[in-house]
Amino acid sequence: MDQKASAKVLVLDFGAQYGQLIARRVRDLNVYSEIVPCDISADEIREMNASALILSGGPASVYAEDAPSIDPAIFDLGLPVLGFCYGHQITAVTLGGKVGHSEVGEYGRATITRTAGAKLFNSTPIEQTVWMSHRDAVSEVPEGFTVTASTDVCPVAAMECVERKIFTTQFHPEVKHSEYGQQLLSNFLFEICGLEPNWSMDNLVETMTAEFREKVGDDRVILALSGGVDSSVVAALGARAVGKQMTCVFINHGLLRKGEPEQVEEVFTKQFDVDFIHVHAEDRYAELLAGVTEPEEKRRIIGTQFWKEFFAVAQQLETDGKPVKYLAQGTIYPDIIESGARKTGGKTATIKSHHNLIPFPEGVHFDLIEPLDHFFKDEVRALGLALGLPGHIVFRQPFPGPGLAIRIIGAVDKEKLEILKNADAIVREELDAYNQRLFEQTGERNSEHSCWQYFAVLPDIKSVGVMGDERTYQRPIILRAVESSDAMTADWAKLPYDVLARISGRIVAEVPGANRVCYDITSKPPATIEWE
Repeated sequence: MDQKASAKVLVLDFGAQYGQLIARRVRDLNVYSEIVPCDISADEIREMNASALILSGGPASVYAEDAPSIDPAIFDLGLPVLGFCYGHQITAVTLGGKVGHSEVGEYGRATITRTAGAKLFNSTPIEQTVWMSHRDAVSEVPEGFTVTASTDVCPVAAMECVERKIFTTQFHPEVKHSEYGQQLLSNFLFEICGLEPNWSMDNLVETMTAEFREKVGDDRVILALSGGVDSSVVAALGARAVGKQMTCVFINHGLLRKGEPEQVEEVFTKQFDVDFIHVHAEDRYAELLAGVTEPEEKRRIIGTQFWKEFFAVAQQLETDGKPVKYLAQGTIYPDIIESGARKTGGKTATIKSHHNLIPFPEGVHFDLIEPLDHFFKDEVRALGLALGLPGHIVFRQPFPGPGLAIRIIGAVDKEKLEILKNADAIVREELDAYNQRLFEQTGERNSEHSCWQYFAVLPDIKSVGVMGDERTYQRPIILRAVESSDAMTADWAKLPYDVLARISGRIVAEVPGANRVCYDITSKPPATIEWE
């Protein structure tokens, strides 16, 4: 097959905060890219038929005892190489250059001056703003390399060896703060590597369908279906790949939004040609969660019981003594990052454990199929459209697997669930209408001021109020509405006052047990989108 028609850019991950973002920026330019561990060998890269390599940043010093290294033979493969930050430094020391510890670090925006004729910087200004995050810096370039950019603090902000097609930068072109970063990536992919921008979601559908079918073979697979966009996309993909070999299993833990179990069953029994099982586990979850207040413990209980419920279904589906081998689920890349996991070999800090990443309990095992684990939420939506999913599923706002249990601060009980379900239904009704008005005005599904995710939170406190000239002592409702595209970062939505007033007025008037509404105006970071 022609290389240009099957281009694959591999991102070697050295534990970068922005590792998957690099792969994402390449895919934005219509070239396929995926993450691989930094300790991959030259032979493994050759077998993967890579077209080009990008070396990510990372938090370590190249001279630290446990610093990640790279197989030197990778630089002899003849493939074009682009390195950022740690990738810049590891290239230098591996090929005979030197890295030193600077007296002054650079963090955040910096101005570089690039040399005339530098291939990577073609069609960009001589001076430009970039995003730096380093204290170590290349002090001596390897033989055959030339310096192509510098700052007042960093003499080697970029270097290149045109003959070997190796180009590296100390800064991070993949972040939007580097104003010409995407142009640099474009220069690398198209001018230096000679690739064609011919990858699309349609290509991806064909590739992922074939991979799903090849992995499952003749075995049975069950799908952990929540009704959200992630698991729905996997459902559509699995149905396309293996048909009736897959059974969609919907675990109703009693923590879903008002009317949601009925909606999920309606969609997947009437609009999809798949086997569907609705497991009513409401009582089991209520018993397990009784009195539990710590968020991570809630997530652990919910996640562990999910595995047990799926395993029980799998045992019921055994045919001729042949067990269900695979479980498919809609894990996406932000889930992995927040849970502190990294499938490419590194490790990030645990922010919160996602229910679908809780380890299997004793006696339970599946081989997992997670076809979306390298993708961001907006990419998953685009994939859903390419698979032919209806818009009301594709653009359904995110909803966490543990459901309302992590939107009730403190212990979960029936009374709190009832309050929150009713308040949340009002929030969704009003903000659905708000988003629809914006869509009609702009013609854009996700316009500048539309809400990406919105919900109600029930805190574990009560406040004094007055209704009908009488004192009340009831619960406040916290409104959370954010703008985002990929769930990695989010800003609070700047909702019009009349919308906020209508939501507040309806909640205190229509929801027994609630007497106050507050609006969360914290972005991610420092907060997360969910409260627990």
